[in-house]
Amino acid sequence: MSQKKETLVIFLSLITTITLIFGGLWFLMERWANINKSQVSNTPTSSNSNAGNPSNNLINSNNSPNNNCNVPNLPQGIFSYGGSTTWAPIRKDVDSVLLNICPQFGLRYTQPINDKPGSGTGIKMLINNQLAFSQSSRSIKAEENVKAQQKGFSLKEIPVAIDGIAIAVNPQLNIPGLTVAQVKDIYTGKITNWKDVGGVDLPIQALSRTQESGGTVEFFVENVLNKENFGKNVIYMGTTTEAIRKIATTPGGIYYASAPEIVPQCTIKSLPVGRKKGEFIAPYQQPYVPTSECPIKLNQLNVEDLRNGNYPITRNLFVIVKQNSQTDQQAGEAYANWLLTSQGQELIEKAGFIRIK
Repeated sequence: MSQKKETLVIFLSLITTITLIFGGLWFLMERWANINKSQVSNTPTSSNSNAGNPSNNLINSNNSPNNNCNVPNLPQGIFSYGGSTTWAPIRKDVDSVLLNICPQFGLRYTQPINDKPGSGTGIKMLINNQLAFSQSSRSIKAEENVKAQQKGFSLKEIPVAIDGIAIAVNPQLNIPGLTVAQVKDIYTGKITNWKDVGGVDLPIQALSRTQESGGTVEFFVENVLNKENFGKNVIYMGTTTEAIRKIATTPGGIYYASAPEIVPQCTIKSLPVGRKKGEFIAPYQQPYVPTSECPIKLNQLNVEDLRNGNYPITRNLFVIVKQNSQTDQQAGEAYANWLLTSQGQELIEKAGFIRIK
C-alpha cells in the first residue's frame, strides 16, 4: 500500500471514530434530558406546578405564612361592596389587612354606574342586589327598609366606628368657634357675614357637596340643619378635595366633612364647635398646630371628646347587611364582626376614626 493510500485510510478512520464519539455523546445528552423532563413533570411539589391554575393559587395562598385567618363564619368567594366615601381610609388601610390574612375572602369595591358613590347609593345598590353588603356613614332610612322588604329581605345596620363632622375655615379667620345653631343658621342662609358670629366684617361663603353626594351631607341636613333646606347662599362642590382647595384661598369660606379628612390638613383649619356659646370643643388635640408648622407637625383627632360625646357633631359608621339568610348576609356579618375585634378596632383607629369598643 502506497503512502498516500495509508494516509487516506487513517484519515477516514479518524473521521469515523470522531463521528461515533459525538453521536454517542449526543444520544446520552438527549437521553439525560428526557429523564430529567420526566422527573420534573411527575414532581407534585414543583414550585411552578400551579402557575396557570387560579384555584390552586388560592389554595397555595391559604397555606402561606399569612394564613392567620380566624374570622368565624367567613365565607369563601369574591363579594362586591361599596357605599360611603367616608369609608375610603378603611377600605385602603383596614380591609387590605383582612384580605391579606384571609385571602379566601375576596372583596371587590364596586362603584355605581350612573350615580355618585355614597352611603345612600350604596344602600340602593344593596337593595338592588348589586352589592353583598354596603358601608354607610348614616343610619338606614325607613323608606329604604320598605324597599328592601319589597325585595324579600330587611336591612340591618351594625355600628363599627365613630366619626366626627369637622367645620373647616380659612386659616386667617379669627373666631373662637361656632355653636351648632350658628352652623345651622349659616347653612340655611340666616347668617351671611362673619361679624354676626364674632368675626370681622366679611361675607360668608358656605360650601357643601350636594345632598345626593352621600351620607355625610344627609347626616348634616338631618342632625345639624334639623331637616331644613340649604340656603340659596350655599355653593356646591364636587368633592371634599375641591372644597378644601377653595377654602384655602377664600378668606370667608366654610365647609364641613368627616373629621379625619379635615383635622390633619395644612392649608385650612378646623373650628371648635359647641352646643352653647363659650362651651366650644375642638375636634383636634390641644394645643392647636398652626399651619406654619405643617407638615412637620399635624393636628391629631381629639379622640377622647369624640368618643365620649363632648364634641357635639358625631355619628357612627355602619356596615349595612341584608337579612336574607344567604351568603351575602354571612359575608356582611362576618366582615362587621371582624371590624369589631381588637385587631379591627385598632386598625380603624390607625385609619383616623374612633374605635367604638
